[in-house]
Amino acid sequence: MRIAMVTDYYLPTLGGVQTVIKAHREALEHAGHGVFVFAPLAESGDDPHVVRLPTARGFAPDGYPFAWPPAAVATALTDGLRSRGVELVHVHTEMFAALGGFQAAKTLGLPVVQTMHGRIDVYTRSVLPLPSTTTALLAGMHRRRMSHDGVTVDSSAPYATTRAARRMWRLMVSQANHADQVIVPSAHFAAKLSAQGVRTPLTVLSNGLEATVLDEVGTPPPRTLDPGEPLRVVWCGRLSPEKRPEVFVDAVRQISGIRAEMFGDGVARRRVAAASAGMPPGRLTVHGGVAQSRVLEAMRDAHVLVSSSLDFDNQPMVILEGIAAGLPVIVTDPDLVEMLPEGGGVITRTPDAEGLAAAIRELRDDPARITRMSAAAIAHRERVAQDTHRDALLDVYRAALALQR
Repeated sequence: MRIAMVTDYYLPTLGGVQTVIKAHREALEHAGHGVFVFAPLAESGDDPHVVRLPTARGFAPDGYPFAWPPAAVATALTDGLRSRGVELVHVHTEMFAALGGFQAAKTLGLPVVQTMHGRIDVYTRSVLPLPSTTTALLAGMHRRRMSHDGVTVDSSAPYATTRAARRMWRLMVSQANHADQVIVPSAHFAAKLSAQGVRTPLTVLSNGLEATVLDEVGTPPPRTLDPGEPLRVVWCGRLSPEKRPEVFVDAVRQISGIRAEMFGDGVARRRVAAASAGMPPGRLTVHGGVAQSRVLEAMRDAHVLVSSSLDFDNQPMVILEGIAAGLPVIVTDPDLVEMLPEGGGVITRTPDAEGLAAAIRELRDDPARITRMSAAAIAHRERVAQDTHRDALLDVYRAALALQR
């Protein structure tokens, strides 16, 4: 099978979507399939299977290259899919690369699989300036290239009470309904999409990690915390409001006997720097954006991984990486519990800094529990491997192809 992955975000920029596509590509190519990635890029590379789409000059919202102009993007995709003999288009985002992918697939009569990776209603609210205005602009541009007709968002849902949120949910549901098959990495997000009117066949399918990441992590021993040793805590992600990095910083400030590290960059980096000022020496190190290999190195050296996001994340790749590295995981979002190994994770009693501090403190004071949780994570490693989910991904592709016959 010859597959096109169409995305508005790809390497070398960092993020969960980029990591998922890399994992899909590696697993599919290992199984003998041809995979081509089409994305806006700051500059062209030397990988013939990564195709640069028309990209805006001097405009990179949140640091990401931006596919533009839309007509040129669609034309480049149509030509690129045809010349490479692509049989199926797998779209991963909701901006102009994605819309171009839908248009090109329609022109060529190709099936489309859409993965709904995340809550763009929360992302736009947290990152875009003047979200009430910019979401209207974004939704309007999206609607010009893809109909939103027939979609009515249930405003009684707690996540859809504002006009801006409803715009983004209408956008997400409309795009999902234009696909032949939809993949969602988590049951909690799938339930929301179904409740808001997604009619396309929907499959809950874990993202999974590529074999090279598992090889790089190696098979870790269960973590041990020796007497007098500081608890090593790691946080990884975008420094962006929806990830709530300041909650982690505030929690770390409240706890002695730990050594915390943060990895990532984003629009909230100045606020994180201000919040971490005056911390006792060695308590917290903010590294900024680093390569995935550096994050994995930190995970191998840590005792616990923390996620501080709330009502945003779908299935964070960093949590899958933490599990593969044998780390106990603390989450503040009840929705994320579904991805934690039994006995290998903790949900905080409250999602605020006090609740997070209490959970970290309890692990610091119970080394035996850390070792038990780490062993549970290690036992779960095979279930976070992309190869474990590859056949299910191919089943979705075959179902989409069957609808075109």
